[in-house]
Amino acid sequence: MSSDDSSSIEKLEMYTTQQHSTHDSSSTTSSDENPIAFTRSHYEQQLQQETIRRESHSSNHRRNSTSSIHKSLEIIRKSLVGEINQSNSDNINQEYAVKDIYGDLDSEEIELQRQATRTTILNELIERTQHQDDTDSESIITEKLDHQPTLIESSIPIENDGEEFNKIDPELITWNGTDDPEDPRNWPITLKAGLIGFVALYALVAPMSSSILSPAMSEIEEEFHITNEIIAAMVVSIQILAWAIGPLVIAPLSEHDNIGRKLVLDVSCWMSLFFNIGCAFSKNTAQMMIFRFIGGLFGCVPMNVCAGVISDLFDAKSRIWALAGYSLVPLLGPVIAPVIAGFIVENLQWRWVFYVLCIFNGSVAIITTIFFKETYSPTLLKRKANKLRKQTGNQDLHTIYEIADGETTLGKMYICMVRPIKLLFTHPMIVGLGSFMAFTYGFMYLMIVTFPTIYGKQYGFDKGITGLMYIPMGIGFTLGVIIWTFLINKSYNDLTKKNNGIPKPEYRLPMLFPTSLIIPIGLIWFGWSVQKELHWIMPSIGSAIFAFGLVCVFQALQSYLIDMNTKYAASSVAAAALFRSLFGFTFPLFANKMYAKLNYGWANTMCGIIGLILGVPFPIICYIYGERIRKWADGNIENDQKKRDQRNLERLQRKQKERSLV
Repeated sequence: MSSDDSSSIEKLEMYTTQQHSTHDSSSTTSSDENPIAFTRSHYEQQLQQETIRRESHSSNHRRNSTSSIHKSLEIIRKSLVGEINQSNSDNINQEYAVKDIYGDLDSEEIELQRQATRTTILNELIERTQHQDDTDSESIITEKLDHQPTLIESSIPIENDGEEFNKIDPELITWNGTDDPEDPRNWPITLKAGLIGFVALYALVAPMSSSILSPAMSEIEEEFHITNEIIAAMVVSIQILAWAIGPLVIAPLSEHDNIGRKLVLDVSCWMSLFFNIGCAFSKNTAQMMIFRFIGGLFGCVPMNVCAGVISDLFDAKSRIWALAGYSLVPLLGPVIAPVIAGFIVENLQWRWVFYVLCIFNGSVAIITTIFFKETYSPTLLKRKANKLRKQTGNQDLHTIYEIADGETTLGKMYICMVRPIKLLFTHPMIVGLGSFMAFTYGFMYLMIVTFPTIYGKQYGFDKGITGLMYIPMGIGFTLGVIIWTFLINKSYNDLTKKNNGIPKPEYRLPMLFPTSLIIPIGLIWFGWSVQKELHWIMPSIGSAIFAFGLVCVFQALQSYLIDMNTKYAASSVAAAALFRSLFGFTFPLFANKMYAKLNYGWANTMCGIIGLILGVPFPIICYIYGERIRKWADGNIENDQKKRDQRNLERLQRKQKERSLV
């Protein structure tokens, strides 16, 4: 190793040691909101040492250097006290230039300061990760919900896009305070509402695609010579099987700062369009199933990514109604599509079902590609950093994610694929409550695929009128969103007040108690009304009652899965989605045989009893013992992730040391 290299390492170690010494001496007085007590004086101390080392220079040069240093310190001071005006782009560009930050320091000294700063940040994050409690105190759950870490599926404690580290890193790009108009959380409410509308359009395509084929299946069976009932049902439900796989592979890409939400949503919407076109021109059963499966892989992505978009735009307290309105879309999609398809099949050739779907899909793809904006904060900050690099010539400007996120893209995809599957088989809360959600979801598709047979053959309705029979389910879904959103939140807030203002995820569950009775009532009502051939309004009422109860299951359990561990909410929700998609795929496969053997009354009674067995004890057990169970299960996840995050951060540390040798 050369003497220059040895000297550089010694300088870096000395600087880092000084930084840590300062941190340790001030750690006892720093607050939680100011965990790294670096101030202007610390920078001044280092810069003064550099001035003393250059005393051999000419006095004229020293005066110029001192002037530049004071200018640099003034920039740092402004960043510390928040006096930088983000609206003045010219001043910002000057403040991020290398000369304006570091004055006349030479390149070696600048690099030493950069290395020491990054090392300090990494050391701080490693220390925090190592000393985090295995389970978080219930008293800070509300704070966590309002300030969720942006590093999803990670135990690394980065909040507010690393804004706290501006105090030691003048080249760190973050939002300019909590009121920065560029932050998606601060966008005008009209813009947010428009983006939520686009989100709803994105998420409507896949649910419509899943069921729009149902009224046309008799014509498709005849043209493709399908004689096996299971194969015929699989043509419809195979897209739901893809919903169990697609989010695990594609959706994690939306949380990469190089990609973001918009690109993933746009690509998925266009690819869904191309494969829907393939379905329209299919010549046999195999082609139809392949096109529907691959189209489902892409089409289901918005249903998983769009919830993240809402989280980008709203904090936990204000996103409740946005999520409630959005959650109605995936439920209404399977209802709207058959209504349209019924009249299409009655008056046109069956392929027009897909032509109309492609027209809608294509319109959504064009409109959203043009008008939808990126909302993911790490991606927007990275674009901001790239822009400032070009404008200032300072290529070392960076975001916190570029220096602290040690997880690779493949690593993120691995975590997003493996962890939900692991949770599905090992987390008691997901096994218990997820099975209740999965069965009710399976019952929904069981009901949807049998409508053409029930109302077409048993009641003698034509395809257009049969399609209208899906409307009562839509009414049940709509009323459910309005009423259950209010009741779930009221119950949650009332229980929180009784608990001295300390919320618990279990407070989301009480409304499941009446729901565990409403869903079986709807199923049994529907089944026996059909079997006894009562007036068509009776099974319609039964389907509406079932749909009304189903909304509560979705809303309460989705909220619970997010609240029980906010850091790993994506994996918990994905595990439940995988569970229910598998049920939604398999239930329609045996529907006709089950109803042929048991008839509609007894078959739906059996389904209702299963709903009672799952819906009555599990919510009660989870409400009483859920806190103890989830803390045990979450602790296992947390420990595994801590080890992974520490390895990633330590790898970044090694890279920093290797960089100092260059």
